[in-house]
Order: sequence, then C-alpha cells, then structure tokens
Amino acid sequence: QMQLVEFGGGSVQTGGSLRLSCAASRDAASSYCMAWFRQAPGKEREGVAAIDDGGNTYYADSVKGRFTIYKDAAETTLYLYTDTAKPVDTAMYYCASHSEGQWCSPDLSLPWYWGRGTQVTVSS
Repeated sequence: QMQLVEFGGGSVQTGGSLRLSCAASRDAASSYCMAWFRQAPGKEREGVAAIDDGGNTYYADSVKGRFTIYKDAAETTLYLYTDTAKPVDTAMYYCASHSEGQWCSPDLSLPWYWGRGTQVTVSS
C-alpha cells in the first residue's frame, strides 16, 4: 500500500532552519524517485527537489544551494532541509513518489503519488 505522510511544518523566522520529514510506507519507500513540491497561496504547485534510488539529487533552480533533500539510512523517511529560510519559502509542502520509467526530477508532469502536505510559514 502506498502511503506518504509529511511532518515538520510550522512557523520559522527568516534565516532560520527548517526540516521536513516524509514517512513512507514500504511500497512508497521502494519507489524509483521521491520528491518535494510546494504550493504558495494563489500560485501553482512547483517542484523543489527530487532524489532517485541511487541517491542522486535534483533541485529546482529557485532553491539550488539552499535546500537539501536526503533519505535516512533505512530509506523509509525522506527529508528536506534548509538553514536559510526565506519568506518566499512559505507554502504547503508535499512529498511525492513515482516508479514509472527511469526519469527522476521535481517535474509536475511525472506520475506522482502524493502525500497530503504540511504547511510552512516563514516570517520576516
């Protein structure tokens, strides 16, 4: 059974650190590609970062150098971390996974299975 549950959202000040977690069921954890997306109020959902089953990582240009995507050793939990949070990072953050083909990227056009999201608010 596929299941993704996000944790770690909340409020943080500009320049602060933020770590989001995504607990994956066994089926979801075995996916070829896992990723984080976000959707700010009034805006379209956008990709943030992705990681494939070989540990290769892929970042959107807007967050490259500020966010880090990684998994725990058991590969059952996906994380997203930054220590330079900005107000533009305020959004609902979603964890996602897919196993269709061999393409991994935070690209909305891929056939993702979604978590329900966790809200992040960065105050100035």
